[in-house]
Amino acid sequence: MTDSVSRPVVGVLALQGGVVEHERVLDELGVAHRKVRLPQHLDGLAALILPGGESTTMSKLMRFNGLLEPLSDALRSGLPAYGTCAGMILLASTVLDTREDAVQLGALDATVRRNAFGRQVDSFETDLDFAGIDDPVPATFIRAPWVETVGEGVDILATVPEGSAEGAIVAVRDGAVMATSFHPEVDGDVRVHRLFLRECAGLDVG
Repeated sequence: MTDSVSRPVVGVLALQGGVVEHERVLDELGVAHRKVRLPQHLDGLAALILPGGESTTMSKLMRFNGLLEPLSDALRSGLPAYGTCAGMILLASTVLDTREDAVQLGALDATVRRNAFGRQVDSFETDLDFAGIDDPVPATFIRAPWVETVGEGVDILATVPEGSAEGAIVAVRDGAVMATSFHPEVDGDVRVHRLFLRECAGLDVG
């Protein structure tokens, strides 16, 4: 989908990771979108989605492309953002079990533990009660982080309901910033994206 003068445009950080899946959700919701790889791609965005993938690789490419400071500035200026999995890690103010050279954008007042649920073989699916969404949300966790602590004013939207990780925080909102440990974009469920676009970005989406 191409940019439109008459419609707000949502950016998808397209350095690495699950970009296409988020674009498909935005297409289903009828939202114009643009890949974001360079600083100029941030111009005029109504919101930004940071996909899952490899957070340390994204960190390197953000620096290489000169995107780190402009993106940090945009977030500080109030650009609404939604991060899934690695996107949550990038948005957090503090990240545990990551590399020293990894980026923390500091837009989400929370401490996040990278790969908290284990390796790829420990990936799993479950249904979550999600604040603001009536029926349970299917959630796929792939080498996922979780939130260890949140700052004052950060809303907890979902926790793991059962199992060894029962009670782990996996979805949060900090003002115009939302993040989930899991990947709603791979489950064919657009409700989490819709909630973000409506409640955080103030967009009128179906």
